Amino acid sequence: MYRLLPLKLLLARFRSYKHLNDTQPKMKCDILTIFPEIFHAYLSEGMLKRALQKGIIDVEVHNLRDYTKDKHRTVDDYPYGGGSGMVMKPEPFFTAVETLNPDATERRVILLSPAGRKFDQDMAKELSEEKRQLIFLCGRYEAIDERVRTAMADDEISIGDYVLTGGELPALVIIDAVARLIPGVLGDEHSSEVESFTWGILDYPHYTRPPVFRGLTVPEVLLSGNHKDILRWRRKEALRRTLQRRPDLLGKCRLGEEDYRLISEIKEESQ
Repeated sequence: MYRLLPLKLLLARFRSYKHLNDTQPKMKCDILTIFPEIFHAYLSEGMLKRALQKGIIDVEVHNLRDYTKDKHRTVDDYPYGGGSGMVMKPEPFFTAVETLNPDATERRVILLSPAGRKFDQDMAKELSEEKRQLIFLCGRYEAIDERVRTAMADDEISIGDYVLTGGELPALVIIDAVARLIPGVLGDEHSSEVESFTWGILDYPHYTRPPVFRGLTVPEVLLSGNHKDILRWRRKEALRRTLQRRPDLLGKCRLGEEDYRLISEIKEESQ
């Protein structure tokens, strides 16, 4: 039976694996949140768990309340000027960040916010090449005191035009997307190179056994063993899917002469 380990014990085990492997992490992340247990399940499964165990990445989750100074461990207060909801106080964020890394030149503080730059694959690539420590600030309640944004955050990132309860899920989304671009995290080093958006377009359809299921068959070309034809089919189907579902992406990516020929074929087939 699987036994759920306390978060601190789980992360301590991951750090011990890292020291055994004597590997310098290629990505160092710290997360500030008032709900650290939210990260427990996701970090203890699959790709991220293996990357943590190997010491390829290092993710530490910190309870923001540990950086308060009053006996009630207060992280929020009423908004100046009135209004609904509570606002997260600036002091715990500043204290936590400066405790984790007092050198501002060695850290990149990311505020998860609907007002931030929209996260995409290009930004994931950018963050995967970041040498500085990444510190994610996860807000809750109505808002975070504006002084955190103006005087502490180096970047604001949004994962989409919708409202979430807090910044924890966006932090996990970003860490997952960035980590898979770091060499050694994925089992197949070429996997991330052919996924959706890495090409700049959507991914092609995927099939596995059985070759026929409830009358639905796998395309014959995928069973042919002709790798040149398979590559051409995959590229064409990726372009077809992008043309049908996200045509806006075609204007943003680099297309070659063969791509334009495939697009012409797709358009002719749809007439």
